[in-house]
Parts: sequence; C-alpha cells; structure tokens
Amino acid sequence: MTEQTVRIGGRRLRLSNLDKVLYPETGTTKGEVIDYYSRIAPRLLPHLADRPVTRKRWPDGVGTEADPGTPFFAKALEPGAPTWVRRLPIDHSSGAKDYPLVDDLPTLVHLAQVASLELHVPQWRFTREGERQNPDRLVLDLDPGPGVGLAECAEVARWAREILRDIGLDPLPVTSGSKGIHLYARLDARQSSEAVSAVAKELARAIEADHPDLVVSQMAKAARPGKVFIDWSQNNGSKTTIAPYSLRGRPQPTVAAPRTWAELDDPHLRHLLFSEVLDREGDPLAPVERDQEPLRAYLSKRAAGRTPEPIPEAPGGAPAPDGAPRFVIQEHHASRLHWDLRLERDGVLVSWAVPKGVPPTTAKNSLAVMTEDHPLAYLDFAGEIPRGEYGAGTMTVWDTGTYELEKWRDDEVIATLTGRSDGPLGRVRLALIRTEGRGEKSQWLLHRMKTDAEGRAQGEGNPVVARDHSARVDPSASHADKHDTATGAGGGTAAGARRPAEGPTGPPTVADLRPMLATSATPGIARAAAARWGGTPWVEMKWDGIRGVGIWDGTRLRLRSRNGNDLTAAYPELTGVDLGLGADPAVFDGEIVALDANGRPSFPLLQKRMNLLQPREIEREAKRTPVQLYLFDVLSAAGREVASLPLSERRRVLEDLAGGADAPVMVPPVFDDVDAAVSTSSRFGLEGVVVKDPGSTYHRGVRSEQWLKVKHSRTQEVVIGGIRPGKGNRAGAIGSLLVGVPGADGLQYAGRVGSGFGEKTLARLSALLEPLRTDADPFVGVPAADASDALWVRPELVGEVEFAEFTPGGILRQARWRGLRPDKSPGEVVREE
Repeated sequence: MTEQTVRIGGRRLRLSNLDKVLYPETGTTKGEVIDYYSRIAPRLLPHLADRPVTRKRWPDGVGTEADPGTPFFAKALEPGAPTWVRRLPIDHSSGAKDYPLVDDLPTLVHLAQVASLELHVPQWRFTREGERQNPDRLVLDLDPGPGVGLAECAEVARWAREILRDIGLDPLPVTSGSKGIHLYARLDARQSSEAVSAVAKELARAIEADHPDLVVSQMAKAARPGKVFIDWSQNNGSKTTIAPYSLRGRPQPTVAAPRTWAELDDPHLRHLLFSEVLDREGDPLAPVERDQEPLRAYLSKRAAGRTPEPIPEAPGGAPAPDGAPRFVIQEHHASRLHWDLRLERDGVLVSWAVPKGVPPTTAKNSLAVMTEDHPLAYLDFAGEIPRGEYGAGTMTVWDTGTYELEKWRDDEVIATLTGRSDGPLGRVRLALIRTEGRGEKSQWLLHRMKTDAEGRAQGEGNPVVARDHSARVDPSASHADKHDTATGAGGGTAAGARRPAEGPTGPPTVADLRPMLATSATPGIARAAAARWGGTPWVEMKWDGIRGVGIWDGTRLRLRSRNGNDLTAAYPELTGVDLGLGADPAVFDGEIVALDANGRPSFPLLQKRMNLLQPREIEREAKRTPVQLYLFDVLSAAGREVASLPLSERRRVLEDLAGGADAPVMVPPVFDDVDAAVSTSSRFGLEGVVVKDPGSTYHRGVRSEQWLKVKHSRTQEVVIGGIRPGKGNRAGAIGSLLVGVPGADGLQYAGRVGSGFGEKTLARLSALLEPLRTDADPFVGVPAADASDALWVRPELVGEVEFAEFTPGGILRQARWRGLRPDKSPGEVVREE
C-alpha cells in the first residue's frame, strides 16, 4: 500500500493505494490513472466545465474480459468528498442531489483517487449562478450492433456529417473507447433539450430511411444485429454521455478520444489507449467548446443595455500602438471598496481584485483575488454600474500604462508596471503569487519586489487611498461598525464588564430571552481571534437546527424561539415530560435538532416539525421525526442572574444543572483547538463550529465578535418578496422565489432561488404566499429581466438558503432553498459576511 499527501492547485489531497492495479490485463495502476488525468486535464477540463458529472467507479478494478469487475454508478457527490469540490443540486423525485462540477485539476485528481474511471456529462451546462441552461452541443451516439464495427460507424458518421452541414452544424467525431463513435456539433444554446432531441431523432430517422440496410434508429435491441444504431436520446436533458478524454472501464484502458475526419477514413481505425492519447497533440474537438473562450464568464454576468460596461461581440481589440502590453488599475466603489488590477494578455485583460491596492512597501503583501477576464475595451472604462447589476458601483481609472513582463506562469507573474507620468503608481516591479485555488476566485499575493529588474533597490510608494471620494462605500458592513454594535448597542453590556450575579430575578421578559448571536468568520479569522483573547479558545460544534431558549420551572420546560415565539406546544417530547434539570428554575440557551439516519442534525428534516400547528399533526410527526435539545449556555440558575459571568464559569453551572439530564436533553462536549474542531465537524458532516471567548459574558440579543461561527457551507436568511411562475414540469407552480436582505435603503434584492424544493414544499409555499400577493414591488434593485413576470408578495416570510457567495452587487450565487424560518422575523435578517 502506498499513500502520500500532495498539494495540487492550492489543495491538499491524500492519495492512497497508488500501486493498486485497476486494469489487470495491462497492469495499469491507480497511480497511472491519476497521472493520466493530471496530464490530460488541459484538454479534458473544457469539456467538463460547468456540467454536472456522474461517475462510474471501479474501486476493485475493472476485471478482465472473462471476469469483469462491478462498477458503482455515482450521481450525488460522495459524503466524504472534500468541502472545496464545487457542487450544485439537481432535483429528483426523491429530493435534490448535489452533483460535482469538475472545473479544476484538484477535483479531477480527487475523482481519480476514488477510482472514478468514467466521467459522464449531459449536453447542457449550469450558469455561474447555478441555473440550468439549454444544451450547447448536439450528440449522436453511433452504436454498432453484432456483426459490425468501427468501419461501419465511420461510414454512418460521414452520412450524418453531410446532413448536419446542410443545416449549418459542423460535427466532429470521437471514438468512444467502448464500441462506437460519438458525433458532437456545437449549438447556440437557444433551443431546449426537448427541441434538440426532436431534431436528433428526425436526423436519425432520415439516415435510416436512406440507408435501411445499415442504420436503425429504434431503441429495440432486436433490430440492431448487422446495423449501426443511431442513439439520438442522449440529447435528453436527463441523460449523459461519456466525456471526451475520459477513460473507459473496459479490460484495457481505452479513452473516449476526439479524432479527425481523416482518421475516420483509416480502414484500420481502432480505439486508442490512454498512453496513445497522451502522445497526441492538440484537441480536435476544441471547436465544439468555442464558448469556453476567455470572455465567456465576463459576458455571462453582463447584459447589453443594463450596464455601461463594454459588451464586445468577440474577445480581443486593438493592440497597443508600440506593441507593449498594457495595464489598468481601476478604483472600484462596489459593495466593498477595492482596486482592480488588469494586465493585457492574449487579447484580454487578466484581472485581479485587490482590496487594499498595490502595496506601498516591500514588507507587506496585498491579497489579490483573480476575477473573470475582461475585454481590452475595459482599459479606459469609467462609470457607474447600476444597482442590481454585477459589480454595481462607481469605477474610475486609478492609473494605467504599459508593463514589461519577466515571467508568466499559472502560479506566478512578475512584471514591471509604468503608469502615467502624473499618476500615483509611478514605475514599480510587482509579483503575483498564487496561494490557493485555480482560475476565477483563486487567491494570490501581490508583492512589491525589493529590487527592480536590473537588481537595483526599489523605493517604496505612497499608501493607496481612495481618490474618488464622491463614491461611498456602505459603512454598515465595516468590521469596526459591527464590533461597535456587538459590544455597545442593543442593550448588551460592554465587553469585560460584569453585572452582579446575585439577587433574585423575576419571571423572564421577552428581552431577557433574546439569545446572544455569533458573527460569521473563517477558520483563519477564528484562530486570530483566539490568539487575541489569550488562553485556550472554547470551540463547540454548530448544530443545524433552530435556536431554543428554555425556561425551566422545576418540573417542565417552556420553549421560546429567538424572536420570542412560543414553541412549547410544537415539541411535546421536550416540554411535556420532566427532563431532570433540577428542582430550581433556570433559563437555558440551546439548539433544537432533528437527527438523520446517520445521527447527524438535519435542518431539512426539522422542517417537518417547524410548521405544524394541529396537536394531532404534531403528535404524529413527533413519532416519525423526534427532536433533541442540545444545551450550550445558561442565563439564570436558581432564580439568579448568571449571564454576566464568564463563559467558562457559566459552563460549570450548566454542567451542574444539565450534565445528568435525561434524554432528549444533552450538553455537547467542547474542543480547545480550532483546526481540530473544524476538521472533526467536516468529517462527521456537521454544519460547522462556533468559536467562543471563554471570558465572554452573555449579551442578550447582540451579535458579538466574541462568538464566531465558522461554516463549511454558507447559509443566508432571506426575506421572500416575489414569485416567478414555473415553466416546463413546474408549470402552474412556483418556478423560483425572489428574495432579499434588508439594507440601508430597504429590502435589497438578492436574486432568485429555484432549486432545493420538493413537491410538498412548493405546495406549502404556494399556500402561504398566495394570501400575501400584492401589486407593489418590495425590493430595491430588481433587474428588469427578473421583474418582467414576477408576482409580488408582501415581505413577511423568512427562509434560509445555502449559497456559494455574494456577487459584488449583492446577488446570491448558486442559492438553494433550505427551508422556512418561522422563528425569524424580516427585521432580524442580516447579511452574513
């Protein structure tokens, strides 16, 4: 057994069993499979980009011709997959499943590590926002029946080529690596999968009518002996085809290999082994993926007429008069002030967003995040990008000029930039060094070199300050403002202060029951905060449920949600029995959770309990979906206030009161290491962790930076303000929800949510939203395209979505519905940073 940990594209992967033989007839090992996929990635990845990938896995090898191995067909991404693997949901009758998207080398290597030999994809792609597009290619699968082979498939391919060319399509062939030939033709993505399937079916029938002695278009296998079956059905939106350059799970490691038409004329045409494919130059199938041009991402985020930004019909533009490559640094007052650094390269502007601008000193680097390539016309762009559009805000040219390139690799760029004679940059030698990720969203360091290109010491520059003072950045999102709010507003006590813990208290008021809230953070931010706090951090698992503040009277528990709603009747297994919390009254803080079959908290499962009102329904569902109460804090005990005590002392009080409580109440353990807790949480499929200052007091109703929540996937509470009617199989129902997040100017539009719904969920949402219908648009900044067929509703219901990120314009990308939050009111919703 061999095992090693490697770093690929900024990701750590553990590779094991590299010497395990996966192809016994040739002795090909897993290590050789990983090597193949690593080397073929530049040709393979464009054919996979933004397409959901299903896999056929052979963890025990493919076997032999006489004794073939058994594959596992995988649709949903495996639970143990790395959290950084990009994934998007597809709805099934059994619920939504997350499919992997293979856009980078680390993901491809991970799939090879788990013996995913065959990669299958549909003919359509997702948008970057997670919406399903129309197919961008047509495929015909020429499958030889008994008695015929590749030569006959090649003959049929030539006939199909003639017909496709007559209708303006130029197909290219792929020997499938299994039996037959695939033909691919690029489409303009204007037609639905149903329309493309209909065209492919008629084409197959036409060829069959002209050549009935060799061609069949019927599905029946009995009709195939001695003929080539033209399988047109793989254009169906629910079907997939082996990806070009994918290995096959055959006795020998053959590949679905793109070929030239001249090769198909070879009477000895055969399938190619992976070693032969690696020896070939270029990608004959590249023209089919022409939409993978550098500006595809740029164009997908912008629409002509809705933004003053340049919308070119094709990449490129006029080169610099003297041939020197150009650059521009733009000051961008979007939702966050930053500077965009763009370098001319291969006809486009390769771009990075730099929050703090060019570092003025060699002693400090600036973070730079790679964004999508921009057209050359962006070199002098300045203007106001409208609210609601991608990158909304004011953009001005901070400095521009030319640069002298020393090095350009995929992980390092070194160049000397010369700005305008009166500009703030001057002449400076810079290095960009990739530290994490690959492509768009990858992270880099922008470094000011100590010497210039000739080895002379390079002077320091002036600190970068905003020049366009008329453009304002939203101050409510600043770190300092959040900190001030957390420690001094909302009725909380300033950090470090203590209120007396003695003296009896009366019955708790609504204000007394407002729970303390945590601020969103990354593991790095949490580690840094723990270092500032000093001592050992207090790290708890984050349980995927709803907050429950429990009022114990000595015999029974009453429950309140974080917005004060009475939950007592909804959870009788918690409130109708003696939980063994002692004879004295107390107030506890905790989380109500429902556990799935693997013992993990499941928010979607808890949804079955959250919206029930009738006692009979509650009783019935309580048997099917029982809940537990995980307690992690205590506010008062024996009628005395303890919220002003440090967390470490409150924990001792909590364990004294509830450590021996009866099920279904428990006090979960805590960790003292941020990284270990994050790793454990991920390994067991939990939501994340909460890192707390052990010296923190309890600030009722305040979101504090002494409590930091670190999630593996991002979630956001949203207010529902509109419906877009469904189409296709959702005709007559909700197609998507229009949602927003309250901001300084009102309910700021945050985009559409169209996935993650089951039929029951859609029916319940329709029933709840129909009475809220109104003619008034409740949002700020809805694009015209989204508003065109919207049905508005009063913004009274709160839901929760899972998402990838916020765009600079505040739109949720890849948002997926998680459920309603009846425990939250619209006024409580805040943007998660």
